[in-house]
Amino acid sequence: QVQMVESGGGLVQAGGSLRLSCEASGRTFSRFGMGWFRQAPGKEREFVAAISWTGGRTYYADSVEGRFTISRDNAKNTLFLQMNSLKPEDTALYYCAADREFVRPRSPDGYYYWGQGTQVTVSS
Repeated sequence: QVQMVESGGGLVQAGGSLRLSCEASGRTFSRFGMGWFRQAPGKEREFVAAISWTGGRTYYADSVEGRFTISRDNAKNTLFLQMNSLKPEDTALYYCAADREFVRPRSPDGYYYWGQGTQVTVSS
């Protein structure tokens, strides 16, 4: 079992930055691939970014490439998402997710464990 708690969300003006954190507990964090997803009201959950066990492989949605950076600190069991140049369309509930197999890093179906989410709101 893996428990995850997201933090770092909030209200920010367009062009601003936020850093999300996801602290995990339970099974060995370093053996899980991790991802960030987001869901806006009335929309499906969508992929944002993902990172492999060692951090050697990263994946990004086209909409955030060059603005967001995913990273992890396995010693602290923590996943991060640095978000720069935020846009109003980035407004959503952001979730972190974990999976031991990590064979479908871009799909919500590829993750078994999920956090409860942290709200990000970007004003124009």
